[in-house]
Amino acid sequence: MRIVVFFDLPTETPEDKRNYRQFRKLLVSNGFIMMQESVYCRMVLNQSVESSVKETLKRNCPPEGIVQVLTVTEKQFAGMQYLVGSIKTDMVDSCERVVIL
Repeated sequence: MRIVVFFDLPTETPEDKRNYRQFRKLLVSNGFIMMQESVYCRMVLNQSVESSVKETLKRNCPPEGIVQVLTVTEKQFAGMQYLVGSIKTDMVDSCERVVIL
């Protein structure tokens, strides 16, 4: 399964900027990969891990802005179509549990 996080956070005041940076660092430190601006994705193995990750996000959401979470299956994620642009090949993004580099 994949957890996709979409967010739109204000960056007008210094406090807003700090909240944005902290939230982005939280995503990266929890294994999320940036798909595009303000869209991050992470693979999870089961629903208990999914619940744990979502709970961590809920506890650490910024006070302002919009944060949305969507969970999709690997089959749904693999069916994503690129209308403009292409897949980044510089990142390891596989459903395999063991990846040999």
